[in-house]
Amino acid sequence: MKPELIQSAFVEACLAELAALKPGNVHIHAPGHGMIVEDFIISARAAAPYIAAPGANVGARIEAAVTATFAAVGKNTNLGIVLLCAPLALAAERARSAQDVHHALRQVLATLTVADAGAAFRAIALASPAGLGTVPHHDVRTLPEITLLQAMQQAAARDRIAYQYAHDFIDVFATGLPALRQHFTPWSAVGAYLAFLAAFPDSHIARKHGLAAAEAVRDAATPLAARFAATGAPALFTPELAALDSAFKRQNLNPGTSADLAVASMFVEALLRH
Repeated sequence: MKPELIQSAFVEACLAELAALKPGNVHIHAPGHGMIVEDFIISARAAAPYIAAPGANVGARIEAAVTATFAAVGKNTNLGIVLLCAPLALAAERARSAQDVHHALRQVLATLTVADAGAAFRAIALASPAGLGTVPHHDVRTLPEITLLQAMQQAAARDRIAYQYAHDFIDVFATGLPALRQHFTPWSAVGAYLAFLAAFPDSHIARKHGLAAAEAVRDAATPLAARFAATGAPALFTPELAALDSAFKRQNLNPGTSADLAVASMFVEALLRH
């Protein structure tokens, strides 16, 4: 796939996610968490050329995209999105057809290197996401001795983005894409986001507030996710979505990992259409 199509698909996915009323997360419908939507729009456009950089390896894409984001907005707005979309972009570049993207992705993940890990570690340290903390082995502030895939495999139990690397992006392809296809945008993005909220405790919330808080968010979202998936009139859920959005934001609960996975799912869906 041509780089300009990959770049366009990335920006399209980021903007579509911001247009969706996602309870607890940043979107155009209500403020929250002291962040503004414009920073996320700028970030998407700043990162896109590096996500789609022709011939670049995964680590280089991640580091360049995060560096460009910080140059543009001076804060971490898209680390999770970049970590997810960089290998997907390389897979799309290498795939023989749109339908071959998942197979190409498996090959990309299997051939990640120590250099990829070094670049990704530097990007993560620069972004310094909330709740990052330290780990006794292979901390991102040290020089890696293992590949990026191995590092992600070691982090998979505590981080759902790392889990994607370790499991061939199973959540994106098995949960996100089917949920997207149940409704038209912007409701498709809401459906994918709710599907992720119901599927597992959000690891961004777990890092910041503990697993119990993440499980409470999952419990609150699960009944709504089931009813939303079954509806033929998603707009009728606007008041309920808005109420849950306010409730989560009052408690400073931001399901950022679920939002990142929704973007990655929309990115794949856009790639498959091009």
